[in-house]
Amino acid sequence: MVSEELKVINPSGLHLRPAGNLCKEALKYDSKIYIIFKDATANAKSVLSVLAACVKCGDTIKITCDGRDENEALEALKNLINSGFGELK
Repeated sequence: MVSEELKVINPSGLHLRPAGNLCKEALKYDSKIYIIFKDATANAKSVLSVLAACVKCGDTIKITCDGRDENEALEALKNLINSGFGELK
């Protein structure tokens, strides 16, 4: 299992479009992928689960990946989050 803490930098946080993009990316991997925020754990492959975490801009989340492609999954999600989901100008 690998994990990393990341700061959400896109202005709108994990609203529907970024949450959908995150889930779309997570679904490419066989690993179990979770987002941990405060006391909640969200399945990164479920848009509703990610939305329910209520992550806002500036919040720090922890991404955990567990499986045969965990390193690749973590790197891809890290790049997506650090890019601001394409919302940064």
